[in-house]
Amino acid sequence: MRLPLLRLLPLLLALAALPALAQRGPAVPVESAEAQRSRIPVEIAANGTAASEAVVNVRTRVDGQIERVHVREGQMVKHGDVLFTLDRRLAEATLAQQEAQLARDRAQAQRAQADAQRYASLRGEGFAAQQRFEQAQAEAGVAAANVRASEALISYTRTLLDYATITAEADGRLGTLPVREGNFVRAAENTPIATITPMDPLVVRFAVPERWVPGLRDALAGPVPPRVRAAPPGDAGPPAEGQLVFMDSQVDPTTGTIALTARFPNATQRLWPGQWLSVVVTLREEEALTVPVQAVQQGQQGPQVFVLDADRVAHRRAVRVERVSGGRAAISGEVAPGDRVVVEGANLLTDGARTVERQPQPAGPRS
Repeated sequence: MRLPLLRLLPLLLALAALPALAQRGPAVPVESAEAQRSRIPVEIAANGTAASEAVVNVRTRVDGQIERVHVREGQMVKHGDVLFTLDRRLAEATLAQQEAQLARDRAQAQRAQADAQRYASLRGEGFAAQQRFEQAQAEAGVAAANVRASEALISYTRTLLDYATITAEADGRLGTLPVREGNFVRAAENTPIATITPMDPLVVRFAVPERWVPGLRDALAGPVPPRVRAAPPGDAGPPAEGQLVFMDSQVDPTTGTIALTARFPNATQRLWPGQWLSVVVTLREEEALTVPVQAVQQGQQGPQVFVLDADRVAHRRAVRVERVSGGRAAISGEVAPGDRVVVEGANLLTDGARTVERQPQPAGPRS
């Protein structure tokens, strides 16, 4: 019976030595970084839509035929730029007639005023003189009223002439022009003949879950409005930066979200009305334990990191990711400030594996 036991002894010793052999196995090359306490923003990510604060619909205020179109579709215009000119000939003829009428009324008013002054000197010479004086005064008043009426008609006609020149009422970009030279337009139709979309600034409207309402309310009550970043899809440049300017007065009970609006300077027209955007609102900054976001792996039990001890042996540690910003993740769990965590190569590690630090590969020349 002793002979089989002697034969099994080396096998039992080998099995007992397996953990030590595994730890002394080939070292896994990794890159590591230090867990640090640092200030990291509290941010809210959402999707939003860019929009103009107010779209101006251009309508005609007089009837007439379009004599000339001075702009083209998609053109940027300034307040006061001429857009359309309507046929003015009928209004100009009416104005000439009214100006002649005004000249006649003024001449009649001067004569009536002279008669009133002349009969004023005869007031004491009898009943007939007094009656004629009163009549002359009335005629002078009627003549003066006719002058004022003619002046009002001229002012009205000149206003119609001004309306025949249709100008831009705001700075912005023109949309589609549904009318061309020769088209007849009517004020009663109330149909826009052009639209002007102000492009600078633009607003971005979006919604976030209602759990953020207290933080948003506190941030809006502060001296500086919360900063908002927005990035168009496929845009490789840095995000556009604006400020949060509005939070709705109530939560939408159907979606459990609160509507927000941010205003963005847009002098370069990088943002476009109607465009879908990725939005990030920065509420405040808080101190937290942070690691590079690449260090966090998704394990069977949830988020985890590998921490290296003094002998560069990797140990699995469960963590909780609080938030992510600027390439760093704020975490809590079995990690302390100063611990070195594996950033690259964690997918090759097991708990207790030996590691060796590798140098980051230099970037190769661009072809």
